[in-house]
Amino acid sequence: MSKSECCRVFGISRQALYTWLGRYGRGRRDALKQRRRGRPRGGSLENWQAAQIAKAVVRCCPDQQHLPFYLWTREAVAELIARRFGISLSVWTVGRYLRAWGFSPQKPLRRAYEKDPQAVQRWLEAEYPRIRALAKREKAQIYWGDEMGLRSDHQAGRSWGKIGQTPVIPGTGKRFKTNMISVITNRGRLYFMVFRKSFNWKVFTEFLGRLIKQVPHRVFLIVDEHPAHVAGQTKRWLKMHKDRIRIFFLPPYSPELNPDEYLNHDVKSNALGRRRPTDVREMETDLRTYLRSTQKMPAVVRRFFRHPKVQYAAWMSSI
Repeated sequence: MSKSECCRVFGISRQALYTWLGRYGRGRRDALKQRRRGRPRGGSLENWQAAQIAKAVVRCCPDQQHLPFYLWTREAVAELIARRFGISLSVWTVGRYLRAWGFSPQKPLRRAYEKDPQAVQRWLEAEYPRIRALAKREKAQIYWGDEMGLRSDHQAGRSWGKIGQTPVIPGTGKRFKTNMISVITNRGRLYFMVFRKSFNWKVFTEFLGRLIKQVPHRVFLIVDEHPAHVAGQTKRWLKMHKDRIRIFFLPPYSPELNPDEYLNHDVKSNALGRRRPTDVREMETDLRTYLRSTQKMPAVVRRFFRHPKVQYAAWMSSI
């Protein structure tokens, strides 16, 4: 019979049925034997055992401990304890242990496997100090740049509502998007361009052309290695304007080192995430209005350099 029919005939939940099927698949009939009910009597952890488990949670991911979990949940920690020490603990007991060790449930950050910690270290200790010294010698201003796409269905923030009744925010069911590219300096300067086309070398060089027309000094621009940034056409354009602008590249897969990323987060949260544009024109108008107001507040732009990950870039040039 089907699983739904089985649940109806025997008066059981689908969760219970799938649990039994999973046990049977792992250990056949022996896995279905009745277990002791009530609170587990598995004992407690010694201090040295607790220290080992806490260290494993901090330094490793569950799959590195050969556990069938992606995140460190209470079930995953309980499984690790059972495997290492043969001690069976309930998820509630494990939760109490975790809180006693100073842990709390948090949304994890994603980090690319391809990220090279040594390259990041070289950037912080050697490459960026060299760029900074060169900018001082050539009287250039260091700019940090990035681009991003914005969608109409992006939402940020929370709204108060009655418990069990999720607030409903009316908005258009249409999906539309636009893009922006921006550069900032640690002195509070901000330049941007809003566009609908796909980001490529033509859009990038168009923006760079606008930038060097607006600023009187030489530009040192630091960006990531997006294909548009390293394209052959971009290199040829830069060669033609080498007396006005020069580009440097961040380590691969290291967006947290770019202060302009924090401007992007601010724009997504405040210019778009808390509003409900009805069409792409309204979205672009809101975006330009927000960025122009930010341009007039250099102190706000300078605050993007206060994050611990980008404080290294807060050095002020002589310009």
